[in-house]
Amino acid sequence: MAAHPIFRSSFLHPQPLPHNSAVISPEIRLTPVVRATATSSGPKSRRSADENIRDEARRHTSSHSFSAKYVPFNAEPTSTEFYSLDEIVYRSRSGGLLDVEHDMEALKKFDGEYWRTLFDSRVGKTTWPYGSGVWSKKEWVLPEIDSDDIVSAFEGNSNLFWAERFGKQFLSMNDLWVKHCGISHTGSFKDLGMTVLVSQVNRLRKMNRPLVGVGCASTGDTSAALSAYCASAGIPSIVFLPANRISLAQLVQPIANGAFVLSIDTDFDGCMHLIREITAELPIYLANSLNSLRLEGQKTAAIEILQQFDWQVPDWVIVPGGNLGNIYAFYKGFRMCKELGLVDRIPRLVCAQAANANPLYLHYKSGWKDFKAVKAGTTFASAIQIGDPVSIDRAVYALRNSNGIVEEATEEELMDAMAQADSTGMFICPHTGVALTALIKLRRSGIIAPTDRTVVVSTAHGLKFTQSKVDYHSNEIKDMTCRYANPPVQVKADFGLVMDVLKKYLLNKDSKIH
Repeated sequence: MAAHPIFRSSFLHPQPLPHNSAVISPEIRLTPVVRATATSSGPKSRRSADENIRDEARRHTSSHSFSAKYVPFNAEPTSTEFYSLDEIVYRSRSGGLLDVEHDMEALKKFDGEYWRTLFDSRVGKTTWPYGSGVWSKKEWVLPEIDSDDIVSAFEGNSNLFWAERFGKQFLSMNDLWVKHCGISHTGSFKDLGMTVLVSQVNRLRKMNRPLVGVGCASTGDTSAALSAYCASAGIPSIVFLPANRISLAQLVQPIANGAFVLSIDTDFDGCMHLIREITAELPIYLANSLNSLRLEGQKTAAIEILQQFDWQVPDWVIVPGGNLGNIYAFYKGFRMCKELGLVDRIPRLVCAQAANANPLYLHYKSGWKDFKAVKAGTTFASAIQIGDPVSIDRAVYALRNSNGIVEEATEEELMDAMAQADSTGMFICPHTGVALTALIKLRRSGIIAPTDRTVVVSTAHGLKFTQSKVDYHSNEIKDMTCRYANPPVQVKADFGLVMDVLKKYLLNKDSKIH
């Protein structure tokens, strides 16, 4: 859908619409926005040389009635418990999870077409802060924050890649897509949530709240995102990492961004237990997905998918799952779009887990009976090597309300799927290999049809996991066949020998084609 002309010359602050706005033509309905924000009928003039995009945004502030608050997750309709987003609180009075609840009645004053056009008009712009894929949905994310407090690297707006050859060659599918969330500032989808959380911390510090820094437990990507955004805002970051359990590329990111890194002799679950105890005693803001602010940023990836399909809903969305906040974030994004009239349904969700760290899968297979945490085993999909996920209740809620499915991938399956994807032009992380394995299994069982429009969410950039790829293609992984390995061929610098090797290779390729 092309953006309405007035959005291209305004700063895109919504104005209330008549209740019967759905039957009013776009030209008439959007006229009040022009009167309120546009200064001319032509293109917006360039800002002065001594003004930056933050300064420019300050000149275009507007008031609105949007708001959000913390409420107990999945609370009874009669519950009156809530907290301001400016409070430092992570759990409800009963010890349960919190959720960010938006004033849906205020948002519903605008119809679905209005929101679609507004969001579409902001994509790819440099207008602060709307050039971000997250903050282009600011009204749905953190509506009350001042734009000057936002800490953003213009994250999001990631590529939705048509996996044409992979779909055709391995799955007989022609409508398979991979959402490359790893093509982001620090190379993972964690940027989407961290821009929101660190922006709120920036706001709280300006309000003189007693916060000395922000801390997290991490299996790699969370620490990278936290340290980068904190460094951008000049906020100290503290990172708890499980010793010798993350890739070197992931370890170096928080170090390079100036975080205070503690390498702790435990697994992620042990680090998570410690950081929760520490943040209860010291004025350090907790940045893990126990903090529901993170999910407000992550849900925008779901909205992006709908935008990229011109607001047509895919049949399936497959998400790797570890601490399980992400599957709920996708559900929340799709559900908001449905509730506010941007789409008429939500896709079916699949959560994919590594078989060595599969508590949600076991819970699903038991018919959602009593959940039991597991001791997570070692997996190449290290970011989801979590046996006691914080967001288990959120994940179950999302899957049950989307007619969802949980699948698992063994180490050999996920590594083979990663190699297959890479052989068709991608360069994915092992976690995406887990999601692709789930797709392969559901496709083979006939649950996913060959014509179903399916999106696989890729959570991190493959360059963070080069050692696992090297080990696979070198056939150096114990007890693994590595059937798609493609090791380099050693040959002496001799014309005849090189010709012999090439002829053999080309003859073999030709026979496979025919």
